[in-house]
Amino acid sequence: MSEVCALFISDLHLQPAHPATSAAFFDFLERHARHAQQLYLLGDLFEYWAGDDDIDDPFHAQVVAALRAVSDAGVAVYWIAGNRDFLVGARFAEAASLTLLPETWGADIGGQRVVVLHGDAQCTQDTKYMEFRAMVRQPAWQAQFTAMPLAQRKAIIAGLRADSRKEQSGKSYEIMDVTPQAILDVFEQTGTDVMIHGHTHRPALHHIDGKRRYVLPDWEPDATPARGGWIAVAADGVITRHDLTGAVIAS
Repeated sequence: MSEVCALFISDLHLQPAHPATSAAFFDFLERHARHAQQLYLLGDLFEYWAGDDDIDDPFHAQVVAALRAVSDAGVAVYWIAGNRDFLVGARFAEAASLTLLPETWGADIGGQRVVVLHGDAQCTQDTKYMEFRAMVRQPAWQAQFTAMPLAQRKAIIAGLRADSRKEQSGKSYEIMDVTPQAILDVFEQTGTDVMIHGHTHRPALHHIDGKRRYVLPDWEPDATPARGGWIAVAADGVITRHDLTGAVIAS
């Protein structure tokens, strides 16, 4: 078997209320991530992130320590923000010993030209979300928000999440999925042949004009059937999709 060049995960939505997901994540780090050259976290690792001053929370500290252990084992760990944890910053990155990447990142991995992203920026038909996204990604908005007391920020986030759940119940799958033209635009702008992203919770492999788009799953081990898994790129360029057991998923 060829050496694993890189592993990719997203949408774990880690939180104390879902201990099975946390256990699956820590198991993945120990059994798989520590033996790869690179690990890419492609957004929504946490259910939410209110700011780096919440890093001392016991649950968050446990996640940070687990990521740092992977980095200390010699693995290069990379982070792309999701729509739930875009407030992760330099303090978190230093504590976890990982590198923060811009929201779209191209790299040569296993001889493949790969672009990685979270995927929410490509859901352009969801105009209300895109307006919200544009607002909260502004440095001035983030500075004003993180200046609030932590408890107040968490209360605001809880309210936003409740509102979002109500809105999503009335949206079609098409609106909440990526827009084909937005995907083509990323391929063209980056000159890549392979895309890996999350966000939509619709794991699949899509073939587009000779290019491949891999969509990562969200993680929910307690669901029936269990959801979760990762994508691996081997040193010889072979790309495989894996479920939570590590088994390869037929494409």
